[in-house]
Amino acid sequence: MVDFGGLLKPGTGVWWSQAAAEPRPLVDELLEQAPELGPLRLFTGLSWNDQLAQAISPTDTMVSYGGLGALRDLGATDQLEVVPCHYSALPRMFAEHRLPCDAGLLQVAPPDADGMCSLGIGVDYMADAIAHTSLLFAEINKQMPVVPGSPRIPLGRFVSTIETDRPLQEESRRAPGDLDRAIAEYIAELVDDGDTLQVGIGSTGAAVFDALAGHKDLGVHTGMITDGVLSLIDKGVITGARKQIDPGLSVAGTALGSADMYARIAAAPVLFRPTSYTHAPQVLSQLSSLVAVNFAIEVDLTGQVGAEMSRGTYLGAVGGQVDFARAAALTGKCSIVALRSTMRGRSSIKFTLDEGVVTTARADVDCVVTEHGIAHLRGQPLAERRRRLIAVAAPEFRDELTNAVEAAA
Repeated sequence: MVDFGGLLKPGTGVWWSQAAAEPRPLVDELLEQAPELGPLRLFTGLSWNDQLAQAISPTDTMVSYGGLGALRDLGATDQLEVVPCHYSALPRMFAEHRLPCDAGLLQVAPPDADGMCSLGIGVDYMADAIAHTSLLFAEINKQMPVVPGSPRIPLGRFVSTIETDRPLQEESRRAPGDLDRAIAEYIAELVDDGDTLQVGIGSTGAAVFDALAGHKDLGVHTGMITDGVLSLIDKGVITGARKQIDPGLSVAGTALGSADMYARIAAAPVLFRPTSYTHAPQVLSQLSSLVAVNFAIEVDLTGQVGAEMSRGTYLGAVGGQVDFARAAALTGKCSIVALRSTMRGRSSIKFTLDEGVVTTARADVDCVVTEHGIAHLRGQPLAERRRRLIAVAAPEFRDELTNAVEAAA
C-alpha cells in the first residue's frame, strides 16, 4: 500500500498513465485516500476503470483531453472537465503546468541490472510529463514488457512503489462487422504499396488492417499500435522499407491489444516514442507517404468533422486526429475520414453538425468514406462537395439532405 497522505497536499495535480499502461492498483489507492487528502486535480486519458464515476470524491476534479472509456460516464454526470486540444499539444501543456503534473502514477517494468525501469508500452504523453513532475509513484508490474525505444527511469526516482504480477489490460472492442468491412475495403483502395499509415482504433480500424493484407511494404507511424499492425508485420505486409524516416520500424506511443500481442511486442520491429515525437508536426512533415485514417461521429456537407460529442456527451476527443489529418493533407499523401452512414437511426452525413463542434476542419479532409463509397473532396468547391457527400450518405436520407441544400440556396 502507498500512503499518499504525507506526500500530496490539497490542490495537488496528479496524472496517471492511460490505456493498457494504466496503474490501476495505484489509482484505486489514490481514489480511496482522496477524501482525506483534500481537493485534488486529476488527469488521465483512456481509462477502463469502471469505478471512476463512483470513486472520485465530489471535491476532486477530473481533467482529460476527451471522454474516452470510463471517462464517458463522468462526462455524463458533469464530473469531467475536458480540455479540447490537439494531442501534439500535451507535452507543452505539461511543461507549462497547464495540466495537473505535481505527481504522476506510472506502470513500469521491473528494474534491470542497472536499476532502471522501462516505461514499457506506456510511453505516450507520460514520457513527456515525467520531466515536469516532481513526485513519481510506480506500479512495478512483472508482466510489463521492455520494448525498444521506451525510456528508462532510475528506481530511485520514485518516491514510492508497489509490486504486482498482473496481465495488462486487453483492448475492449467488438469484432468488425459487415459495415466495418465494407468501409475498410474502400479505404484499402486509397492505400498504395509503400504508404505509411496512421489508423484510428476500434472495430473499423481493425477491419482496415484486415483489408490491407494484400498490400506490400506498408509503414506505420501512429499513436497506438494494435493487433492489426502486428498481424500485418507477421505477414510481411508492414515492413517500413519505404518510410522516409525510421525505415524498417513501426513507430507508436503505446500499444493496446491482446495478451498475445503484449507477449510478442518486445521482439517486434516497433519503436515506442513519446508524444513529442509521434505527433510532432516537424516529424510528420517528413513522411511524404503518410495516409491518415481517422473516424468520426458526424460529417457535414462541406466536409467538417465532428468526432467528440454526441447528444451533448463527450464520446471521443480531438486527440491526434488533426495532427495526422493535417500532415497527411498538406505534406503527406491523403487524409481520410471514415464513418458509418447512420447512427441510431439518423444520418451521420448532415447538413450541419448537430453538436456545432468541429474537430477537423474541412480543409484537412481529402476523402470521406462510408459503407456506400468514397467522397473525394480535395480541390472541390462547396457545391461539388455537397453532391459527393450526399452520394455516400445512407440512401434513405439523400433526398432529405438534397432538400436541405435547396432550401438554404
